[in-house]
Amino acid sequence: MTSSDSAAQTPAKAPAKDPWDLPDVSGLVVGVLGGTGPQGKGLAFRLARAGQKVIIGSRAAERARAAAEELGHGVEGADNAECARRSDVVIVAVPWEGHGKTLEALREELGGKLVVDCVNPLGFDKKGAYAIRPEEGSAAEQAAALLPDSRVTAAFHHLSAVLLQDPETAEIDTDVMVLGEVRDDVEVVQALAGRILGMRGVFAGRLRNAHQVESLVANLISVNRRYKAHAGLRVTDV
Repeated sequence: MTSSDSAAQTPAKAPAKDPWDLPDVSGLVVGVLGGTGPQGKGLAFRLARAGQKVIIGSRAAERARAAAEELGHGVEGADNAECARRSDVVIVAVPWEGHGKTLEALREELGGKLVVDCVNPLGFDKKGAYAIRPEEGSAAEQAAALLPDSRVTAAFHHLSAVLLQDPETAEIDTDVMVLGEVRDDVEVVQALAGRILGMRGVFAGRLRNAHQVESLVANLISVNRRYKAHAGLRVTDV
């Protein structure tokens, strides 16, 4: 066999996938645990206004339904368990103090779901905000440990709850750093971020890199306090 014959039998290498070729996520139901808090409520509002079907969850179903009615845009409210069961993608936006117990209680309902953890483990003292390092390494890694039957990603950490909830703010000028172990899951979250005007989801590594992403919020809090701003992040040259 000649070298030319050998080359002819070698299959052509498939072209590299375009990293910005993201899936259509418009038909997915998004649940937001902690959807009555500032960040969760803001994310629910933005996604629903973009046309996404959104269910917000709370420990008290009545509280969730009241918040959903306030938000409009077809948002529904339910207790956390029902929210998790009815959703394709579940965003975790609960306070850090209740993060572990909330997820542990919902392990069954979150089985098989794509979970997006956006919790920032922070402490506060007279010097301001500072990062806390959980035993597992990060909030996202804690979620992955507690939810072995779920597909855990991390995203939406660096968003201003004030801007998210402001109906007069048409666009939110920021990138969303998305972390995860499976490319398809990460791309779903990137696409969800891109549904919100002004936002773009950018792959930022595996879950082992989540701690520094979560911790950066402490720096943004300092920026916002000094400059009376609602700062976000942009990743250049991508």
